[in-house]
Amino acid sequence: MARPVQQKFRHLRAAYRSGLEATVAAALAAAGVAFQYETIKVPFTQPEKQRKYCPDVILENGIVCELKGLFVADDRAKHLLVKAQYPDLDLRLVYSNPNAKLNKGSATTYADWSAKHGFKYAKKAIPTEWIVEPPNEASLAVLRSLGWKPGA
Repeated sequence: MARPVQQKFRHLRAAYRSGLEATVAAALAAAGVAFQYETIKVPFTQPEKQRKYCPDVILENGIVCELKGLFVADDRAKHLLVKAQYPDLDLRLVYSNPNAKLNKGSATTYADWSAKHGFKYAKKAIPTEWIVEPPNEASLAVLRSLGWKPGA
C-alpha cells in the first residue's frame, strides 16, 4: 500500500527532506488529515559532553598557562567553559601572536578576546612577573582538588 502512495506523490519529494517524509505527507493528504510540515523551530539545549582539559603549564604558584599558536573557536569555547566552571582557577594565555585575528575578516584579535573575557595574556613567553607572583591560594586549592601535586 505504501508503494502506490509513494509513486503517486513522487512530485512532492522536492518539498520534503526525505522520501519517508514525502510518503507520510502524501498518505496524510490522501486521508484528508490536516497537518503542517516544518512550520516552527523548537529551541533546546544539547546535553553537555564530559570533556577533560589538560593545561600546558602549571606554575608552582597556581597559575595555569595555556600556550596558543592558533586560537580557534573550539579553543575559545573550551576556555570560557573552564573559566565558568572553575572561577578560582587562575587560567592565563600565552599567544605566539596576540595581535592575530580570531578569523578571516574579523576585527577582533586574540588580545581583544582575552581582555573582553577577563583572561590575562602574554606574547611568546611566560612573563617573569607571573613566575614570581605570590601563590594564588584559591587557584592552588582548585588544582589540588583535581589531583595536582606541586613539584610532581
